Amino acid sequence: MSLGSLALVLHAHLPFVRHPEYEDFLEEDWLYEAISETYLPLLRVFDTLVEDRVPFRVTMTLSPTLVSMLNDDLLRERYARRLDSLCELGAREVHRTRDDATFHPLAVFHRDHFESLRLAYHNHYKRDLVAAFRRLQDSGHLDILTCNATHGFLPLMQQTPEAVRAQVTVAANHYRQNFGRDPAGIWLAECGYYPGLERILSAERIRYFFVDTHALTDATPRPLHGPYAPVFTEPGVAAFARDPESSQQVWSTEHGYPGDPVYREFYRDIGWDLDLDYVRPFIQPTGDRKNTGFKYFRITGKTNDKQPYNPAAARERAWVHAGNFLFNRERQFEYLASRMGGRKPVVVAPYDAELFGHWWFEGPHFIDALIRQAARNPSRFQLISPLDDLREHPENQVATPPMSSWGAGGYANMWLDGTNDWIYRHLNHAARQMVELARDFPDASSLKRRALNQAARELLLAQSSDWAFIMKTGTMVDYAVRRTKEHLQRFLRLHDQVRAGTVDESWLSHVEARNNLFPELDYRVYRPG
Repeated sequence: MSLGSLALVLHAHLPFVRHPEYEDFLEEDWLYEAISETYLPLLRVFDTLVEDRVPFRVTMTLSPTLVSMLNDDLLRERYARRLDSLCELGAREVHRTRDDATFHPLAVFHRDHFESLRLAYHNHYKRDLVAAFRRLQDSGHLDILTCNATHGFLPLMQQTPEAVRAQVTVAANHYRQNFGRDPAGIWLAECGYYPGLERILSAERIRYFFVDTHALTDATPRPLHGPYAPVFTEPGVAAFARDPESSQQVWSTEHGYPGDPVYREFYRDIGWDLDLDYVRPFIQPTGDRKNTGFKYFRITGKTNDKQPYNPAAARERAWVHAGNFLFNRERQFEYLASRMGGRKPVVVAPYDAELFGHWWFEGPHFIDALIRQAARNPSRFQLISPLDDLREHPENQVATPPMSSWGAGGYANMWLDGTNDWIYRHLNHAARQMVELARDFPDASSLKRRALNQAARELLLAQSSDWAFIMKTGTMVDYAVRRTKEHLQRFLRLHDQVRAGTVDESWLSHVEARNNLFPELDYRVYRPG
């Protein structure tokens, strides 16, 4: 019997960014980079493990907005063109560096990497990454979770319970449509929880969610096992807490693995380093520079004098770090098992999926090495999903966590401060108006029904926590402000047209085609009661 259980949780999410009105749009790169650097590499790791018959269980969120974008034909076609462009750049780089003994092998490495991604995307996955993840869930290797419909931060929406319910219900219905089953668990955006939310989760047959460490250690009554066993909330929905020790080993900018000098340097890219005329076809149409994904240097240290990257050495270091991570978990389980009175401890290690591959290029190799090494000695501990732990331990303490998040400070600081607080009076007003529309038009049909459904979409999109987060961090602020305002303006226009009985069908069709997520959405999800 193993000493404990490790639940590795990867939260994959991006805000809905789709601009058919532009041929090339910078913020769409968020999706294309994540596919190339995180989602495709992780799928290839998981599929190779399956082929090699290495047992594993990993929990992974695929947020509804991300699933919508991965399934979108326009974005699929644009990503395919992006892969073609990267392969063309790879060929040029191999030619440009042909006489450079140091950088020519790195150019070949990057060219081969992108060509293998293109082959996998078209031939192996047939451009359908959601189906690929679903196959891994159906085979028992992944436990795929849902997330709030548009990653809304629910603690700041609770004054309109119908808006919270809509975020959860729309997500659950979208999950059922894409994965053919109820979602067993949910990743609450930013781990944002408040007491009472569990009743809405229970209504959708969701069995568990995650909170930050302090939400369990400060729960009422105080849990006997701290963050190393879940608690049941009153309706029976389980809350699992993040383990701070395993998080520190990977997340920490000072002490985490991704900062090792051998790993590839994220901030050195030929899109910035090389002559502008040479890279112009591969950067923004305006001529402004951007990352291309071709990065030839390693982190080296806190210096501008970066040394050339060595892929083989970096991959070897990822194997070593995976071993160190597992060694530390074994010591952790030995300590915990001696103090938990026979209850097997569960360590929950959640991370943003984009850490693995995007920010930390070798991250997928780390995941692969971790799983392979863990499989060699299953008697020490097991890789599980939280659902496995609930099946093994059907009885747990009942407690209520406090309002909390995993953001800086542990509460709502990141999403409510002087940089972004102006949005909430508008969001809350729009939410109340949506509830009133659903109450006053309980059986709308035809054009009015379409307008009400689109009003619900625009409200959901305006509620994305990503916009407030971007305003707080100061990156791409103009875009986040623009998106918030545009969705609210469209909502108000639709609201007024529905009330007046004068829906502009031509304009509505344009808006439906632009923001086309959740085609199954029914505005009556906002009905009060």
